[in-house]
Amino acid sequence: MASSEQIKVTQDLLSRAHSPDSANRIYSDKIQYRTLQLKPTSPPPAALNARAARQRARIQGKLRGKQRPKPLSARERRQLGLYDIPKEGQKYEIYEGLNKLWMGYVLEILGNDIYTGGPLAAAKLASAEFHGAEAEVVRSRCPGRVGIKGIIVRDRKFVVELITRKRGLKVVPKEGTTFRVEVSAPQPANDTTEKRFAFEVLGDQMMLRSADRANRKFKAHFLKNV
Repeated sequence: MASSEQIKVTQDLLSRAHSPDSANRIYSDKIQYRTLQLKPTSPPPAALNARAARQRARIQGKLRGKQRPKPLSARERRQLGLYDIPKEGQKYEIYEGLNKLWMGYVLEILGNDIYTGGPLAAAKLASAEFHGAEAEVVRSRCPGRVGIKGIIVRDRKFVVELITRKRGLKVVPKEGTTFRVEVSAPQPANDTTEKRFAFEVLGDQMMLRSADRANRKFKAHFLKNV
C-alpha cells in the first residue's frame, strides 16, 4: 500500500504531463493499485564516472601536499649515510660466511682454469664479482697500505672497502694498488693436503663498478708501472 507521500509525489508527476482529468484517470486505472518504484533520474557523479572522480581526488591530494615523495638522489643517499657500514657491523666474523659463498662462486666460474692459470683465467677473474673475496694489498704507491688484508664488503668504482680481522673497516684506493686473492682448489677425497692458488689483480684494471665490469672484455697488454 502506497503511503500518502508516495501518492502525492505520483500525482504531482502526472499533473506535470497531463490535464487534471487525465491525471486522475491514469492514476485510478493504472497506478493506484500497483507498486510504483521511484528511482533517481541519474546516478551520482562518482558512480557515473569513477575514473574522473579518482583523478579529481589525486589532483586535490597533490594540491594539499599529499603527492608521492621523490626518490633520493645518489648525493642525498651518501649524505644520509645509507651505504655506510655501522660500527657494530665492522667485524670480520660477520662476513666469513660471505667469503665461503664467494669461494664456491669463483671455483664455478674458473673451472679447470684454476689449475692452469693464463690469460683465460685472468680474463674471467677480471670480470668476476669480488664482494666476499679475501684480498691482500701486496703492492701500492702508499707503502703504509701494503699488508692490509680483509674481506671485500664494497667494490666501488675507485676504491674497495675491506673488513680486516683487527682494524675493522679499511678503504683502499684501486689506483696504483695490486691485490692478491687466494682460492682453495678442490682436491680428491684421498688427498688431505689443501692447495691454494694465488692470483694478483691490478686495481688499475678494476676501476669500474662491478656491474659494468661483468659485461666488459679485457685485453692483455703491457703495464709499464708494474
